[in-house]
Order: sequence, then C-alpha cells, then structure tokens
Amino acid sequence: MNRCLLFLLVMFSGCTERPLSVQLPGASDSAVNFIIAGDLGRNGYYEQKPVASVMGYVAENVDIEMIAAAGDIHHFEGVESVHDPLWMTNYELIYDHPGLMIDWNVICGNHEYRGNTQAVLDYTHISRRWQFHSKYYTKIITAEDGETSCRLLFIDTTPLMDKYRNDTLTYPDAHREDAAAQLQWIDSVLAHSVEKWKIVIGHHPVYAETSKEESERADMRARLAPVLEKNGVDVYFCGHIHNFQHIRPPASGVNYVVNSSGSRSRPVKAVGEGALFCSSDPGFTVCSVDRQAFTFSFVNHRGETVYTCALHK
Repeated sequence: MNRCLLFLLVMFSGCTERPLSVQLPGASDSAVNFIIAGDLGRNGYYEQKPVASVMGYVAENVDIEMIAAAGDIHHFEGVESVHDPLWMTNYELIYDHPGLMIDWNVICGNHEYRGNTQAVLDYTHISRRWQFHSKYYTKIITAEDGETSCRLLFIDTTPLMDKYRNDTLTYPDAHREDAAAQLQWIDSVLAHSVEKWKIVIGHHPVYAETSKEESERADMRARLAPVLEKNGVDVYFCGHIHNFQHIRPPASGVNYVVNSSGSRSRPVKAVGEGALFCSSDPGFTVCSVDRQAFTFSFVNHRGETVYTCALHK
C-alpha cells in the first residue's frame, strides 16, 4: 500500500457512527446557537475524530452560528508557521464536515505559546473560517428577536500567569504580552457593555478540580476573577483541564465552566463548595441565547447531552 493511501486511511478511519439525535434544550430557530470546543489538536487520535463527527452532526441539525475555539488547537509544541503540516492533521482534515465551514473564533492556549503565536494569528489570512485578528477581542451576537444580545469576550490567559511569563524558554511569547493592558481592556469593555448577557471565554480556569499547579488558578483568581465579579459576568468558559465542570462559588454571581477536551480527556471528581457538575467525558459545549435564557449543554463524544444549565434574568 502506498504511503499516500495509508495516510488517508489513517486520517479518515475511526469516526463514530452519526448519532441518531442530540438533545439540546434551548437550541431552537429563535435562538442564536454556538459551539465552544477546545484542547483539540491530537492529530486525530484519542477521541478527536469522534468529537469532530458529533460537532458536525450538531452543526448540520442545529443552526450553529460559530465555533469558539478555546485554545490548545495544536498539541504539543504549537505551530512553526502558517504552512506547518499540523494545520492539516490537527484541524483542516479533522473538522471537514460542511456544517463546520463557519467562523471559528479562536484564542491561544498554553500549547500555542510553546510555538509561534504570530503564525496562529496569521492563519486568518490562509483560512476563510479561522477568525483570529487579535489575541483578545470582543463579539456581539443577537437572538432572532432582534433585542436579546450577548457580549462575548475572547481573552488571552497564558500571559496572565507568572508560570508562563517566567519560562521564556518554553513559552517565548508570553512575557512579551502586556497583561495589565489586557486586564484594563477587559474591565473597560465589560463596564461599558449594555448587552443582556456577558460571557467571557479564556483557556485557563479560575476555579477547577485538577492536579495542575495551583499557582495557575491563584494568579487567575487574583487578577481576572475580581474583574469578572465586579462587572457582572454571567459565565466564564475555559478549557485546559480536559473534562467538564460547572462551578459556582458561594457568594459569586459568575458561573465558572470548564469545557472538556475535544480529544483526550482526564478524570475528575466533584469536590469543594460550589461544584455543581463534573464529567470526565471528552466533548464540547453548545450555547443558546434567546429571549428566555442563556443555555449551555455539555455534549460528549457519543452525542449524549450529559448536562444542561439554563440561566434566566
């Protein structure tokens, strides 16, 4: 068998059968719907292709407006350039369903920072669907009623933590970013937001059950959490931990949501005050905004909705 044919067989084999249905409370024609997916890039291994298959099915059967790619699209060392073969094996040949040929609003994760982060930005000029013009930015979406709107902030969390800023060999671009300027921008945008819903998407968690270094979350709680709490953010979505978690700390108005890995997941247990749900399944999150609610549902690699939360105000 020639090498080209072998490569194609490897890339396109192993996908799950298309699920018969995915139950998504809140997703409707009157809602604006989007997917949050992160920690994706494993060259198609582990559960990346099954998750991508379910994402395609959802996008085909629900009016999905965009995909928010919450970092770590490229494990393990990021990319070297816009022509790095990882763009094909981690992204283009995996998320090839017609329903996924929509805008991907992207942020960097820590693995992008192990490589050339400028190349991740520059891929915007290569791919029509790759939307990443700045390392942090904002977007407004509006429901079908024309009145209910949602402010989305896509933020760059790696430079907000000392662990990454101080390791200039492994994460050469992290210390070059102005963390104070980004935090001031986040505060200003949120303070002036008049939208009904305020949603922030970053790669690293503020609260999470995990064996990863506590210093990461301590920095996030010291630097980002006060800005989120002060400005009435409804949900902070993140990745990095590779499992599903929903945490609402006591006396906090913010829902802290860990969106599971789109490829390789990790075990998790519900511990601590405010832990509302957890699952070690790989998968992604479907969000829906309409006049009644902001709803988010965790969908696993088998097309099962394992958890749904509807927020009202």
